[in-house]
Amino acid sequence: MDVDLLSIDAARRAADTAFKAYQDFLGTDPAQVDAIVEAMARAVEPECARLGRMAFEETGYGNPEDKRVKDLMNVRETVNWLRDITTLGMLWRDDATKIAAFGEPMGVVAALIPVTNPTSTVIFKVLSAVKAGNAIVCAPHPRGVRSGNEVVRIMAAAAEQAGAPKGLVQCLEHVTIEGTDALMKHRRTSVIMATGGPGMVKAAYSCGKPTLAVGAGNVPCYVHASMKDDLAEVAEMIVASKAFDYGTACVSEQAVIADPHIAREMRFALKEAGCYFCTPAEADRLAIVVFLGRQRMNPERVGQSPERLAELAQFSIPPGTKVLVSDEAEIGWQRPLSAEKLNPIMAFYEAKNSAHGIELAHGIARFEGWGHSAVIHSNDPGVVADFARVPTGRVLVNVPAIHGGAGYATDLEPSFMLGTGTWSGSITSDNVTALSLINIKRVAYANRDWRDIYEDYA
Repeated sequence: MDVDLLSIDAARRAADTAFKAYQDFLGTDPAQVDAIVEAMARAVEPECARLGRMAFEETGYGNPEDKRVKDLMNVRETVNWLRDITTLGMLWRDDATKIAAFGEPMGVVAALIPVTNPTSTVIFKVLSAVKAGNAIVCAPHPRGVRSGNEVVRIMAAAAEQAGAPKGLVQCLEHVTIEGTDALMKHRRTSVIMATGGPGMVKAAYSCGKPTLAVGAGNVPCYVHASMKDDLAEVAEMIVASKAFDYGTACVSEQAVIADPHIAREMRFALKEAGCYFCTPAEADRLAIVVFLGRQRMNPERVGQSPERLAELAQFSIPPGTKVLVSDEAEIGWQRPLSAEKLNPIMAFYEAKNSAHGIELAHGIARFEGWGHSAVIHSNDPGVVADFARVPTGRVLVNVPAIHGGAGYATDLEPSFMLGTGTWSGSITSDNVTALSLINIKRVAYANRDWRDIYEDYA
């Protein structure tokens, strides 16, 4: 059979099966739903190391140990947060206004899974969808089909053993663009959760279904002069975040902007933390390795080690290098390394003053990362307030971007799906959670005589 027809047929059958399971799941006691979520988390937790290795071996992106940590973060942090929230039944009531709100499932969730996080994103989306009372069908990237299906196999078996109907949690085994499109447009699909490249996100929004999608992240990181006594710690945070899983997280730092008073010391601190500052010629060759053209990241260079990237760009780096750094003065496609780079490469800018540093952060965020996240390291509340006007959905203060944005080192909701708002064409700027996957029904009693309208507007 033609592979596209096979994928389309599989998608249609999965959507129909998921809808039947969703109908059977409707009305399940919220305590039972919680038990199913807990069972799925317990089942996948001891498998995280194996799943991390599988994801790395199948995709060639990142590294197995950091993928293990990503999986564990979703298993533990997401479940810990879900445990304390109410998604189904009465959410709240206000006796004064005589209004009560009730959470109800949306239905069948079509979950598009990115190749950069083929297991951790599945874990996050499955736990969130089921907590909200929905069925879910995952559509992995073709390069991550095997690892995505293995995660779903583990979680689906645990869910069914805990009482969930068969077919509530599924993953497509035959994946093509046409099959994923058929899943998104299927009459039984209620909502789409889209994580992936710009083309895929655009396709999700154009399919005619309610869609939660996220855009690219070109995250600026501004280091203010007030941090002069803490630059070693700042550098450690930046490198830990950017080097994590070889830069595959869109929320990691893409450019460091240093105030002039601390720029020299910031360079030294970054070098001590494992950064290698490229020569201009090396940076130019690196850009050719990483990008195929304007807005065209080379997929074969995503999530590669610094050693591999340097080798491809034909220069040598010291042992233990964690991040490659390019000195930049301009923002735009005339300088490709000022754009988002899903690998351990950062740009470095020296600001003329604080106002210029904040201006650079605005420019970087607007270029290929509008609406995502921005980071500031500062002990000056006034500077933080000025910086917070950057056009992003998250402004993270004195934390590593990935740890803060995903809700580990901050009290933001734990999420592996960070909304970018209308800045970049997204419906939400929130950290997407199970609360994004319910309909809220309001029951409202009369609180004054309806006849008063004639007197009030006479």
